[in-house]
Amino acid sequence: MLMETGQTARVVESVRALASEWDAVNGPEDFPAARLAALGEAGALAAFVTLAGEGDVDALRDVLRLIGGVDLSLGRVFEGHVNATQLVQAYGSERQRRTLLEDLTAGRSFGVWNTGPAPGMTVAEGRLTGAKCFATGAGHIDYALITAHDRDGGKRMVLVDIAADPARADNSGWRVRGMRGTMSGTFDFTGMAGSVVGGPDDYEREPRFSAGAWRFAAVQLGAVEALVRHWRDHLVATGKGADAIQRARFAAAVAATRSATQWVARAARLAEAADPRAIPHVLMTRGVVEEAGLAAMEGAARSVGTAAFFDGSRIDRITRDLGLYLRQPVPDQARDRAAAAWLEADCWGDDAWW
Repeated sequence: MLMETGQTARVVESVRALASEWDAVNGPEDFPAARLAALGEAGALAAFVTLAGEGDVDALRDVLRLIGGVDLSLGRVFEGHVNATQLVQAYGSERQRRTLLEDLTAGRSFGVWNTGPAPGMTVAEGRLTGAKCFATGAGHIDYALITAHDRDGGKRMVLVDIAADPARADNSGWRVRGMRGTMSGTFDFTGMAGSVVGGPDDYEREPRFSAGAWRFAAVQLGAVEALVRHWRDHLVATGKGADAIQRARFAAAVAATRSATQWVARAARLAEAADPRAIPHVLMTRGVVEEAGLAAMEGAARSVGTAAFFDGSRIDRITRDLGLYLRQPVPDQARDRAAAAWLEADCWGDDAWW
């Protein structure tokens, strides 16, 4: 069943317990199937299809941060699952929403795949032609909500059951330094059938499309917070915290990280309330999180030294994964759009630059 109001707080505590256990070791560098299943058993996969109020928004934010802090690949998979299920709930038919509930009750996983190689995806009479690339969880998740153009050129969402045909996935090209566990390969849909969700161009309908980026910013923030925590543990364990230079470097990262925490919290609430300030605020938040991440990665490397680059180091794993995750998608364009909006008005407060 979907969560009732207030039950999401219990999901947060269940995920917190899992995160505490997982934080001691790196997750798998292949798809984190066991950890995703554990999130399902904790109720997290079904908990956030709808958000009843600020309590649910805060709970989702905390879950995203907790997961991101222990396994960014898992965080990317989970964030995509939440995105997909919320889109089906928002734009799907009554029958599609009912089926979604049944699938979530059964513990099935979802993802959203938009990017594809030329000439792109098409859908006609429910049949698909084309492929998707950078497809998170290709060959491992149960359903993919993909985008495809119809005969009139409209961009449609199509929900496809891909669990029965994992051989269509090709992850051989996903040879990356970080985020390996997302298995973001390619998937060939040619000849497959799918269920069209919503109307033309609903996928990019604002403010949901741009403002929804707060979710992956929360996942990234969780990794930044974890990196600072592991850095702090090293300083305490080695006695390096007695060095004023080390303390100054660490203090700068703490300030940047805690600032990012405030930005993400506000971005989440504005986005889920469809506040007019949500889009520029979320876009600026992405840049704030990026800067905090870059400061933490550089600072931890300088303070910890060679030990931060060994296989098995949590600092190494977080840095590798976060270094890739922060590059997506188009961070410079996001910051530029945010700056343009702030030139017009103060998107944080109520005064339009007086």
